[in-house]
Amino acid sequence: MTTIEVTEDAIRQTRELRDEFQRFLREYEFGMREVETKISILRDEFLHDHSYNPIEHVKSRLKTPDSIVEKIARKGIEEPDFDRIRAEITDIAGVRVTCSFVADVYLLFDLLTKQDDITVRTVKDYIAAPKPNGYKSLHAIIEVPVFLSTGPLSVPVEVQFRTIAMDFWASLEHKIYYKFSNRVPSHLVESLSDAADAASELDARMERLHREAHGVPRKQLPAPAPRVVQV
Repeated sequence: MTTIEVTEDAIRQTRELRDEFQRFLREYEFGMREVETKISILRDEFLHDHSYNPIEHVKSRLKTPDSIVEKIARKGIEEPDFDRIRAEITDIAGVRVTCSFVADVYLLFDLLTKQDDITVRTVKDYIAAPKPNGYKSLHAIIEVPVFLSTGPLSVPVEVQFRTIAMDFWASLEHKIYYKFSNRVPSHLVESLSDAADAASELDARMERLHREAHGVPRKQLPAPAPRVVQV
């Protein structure tokens, strides 16, 4: 049995690295909280001033250290340091906003990204141009300022906007691909594609019902603005 001597200096360096990584993740946690607060304010304003809530629910997640390491490997980042990770990996913090209707998706996106302290880095509109498998969602990487004791810091946060039907489909698709380790039988792939079409039709039908029930003319609903899908 081999005994490896651990020096005090090695222990100190390990602790310093641990502390630095924790500080690194806290930056993203704080950025995520800022976005959550902005979404919460918009939801409360709609409820109190418009008697309408366009947001069904909000979920947030912070990548684990293991997930970050796996993504570093997938992207082929050699000799990564924290600055390189910040530049290369932009979805360490994520917020998912599930809305009632497609019109609400674009409305919330516009209200959030038009705020003066928000910078939009990229937008991927998979609603206007769905992925080949039928996936739909509006993705945005935004930067939000976080004010620390050391000064302001701009933190990237991935925000996803989707409807209830899109969220249900994406959740089912993820579970199926996980079950088959990404090797899904062709007949299930076809069924998933059909289900994506059905979810899209459900979104359109429910939005029509909403307009009819509340007497909202189509022209009064916020029209989806054209987006550029970045791959």
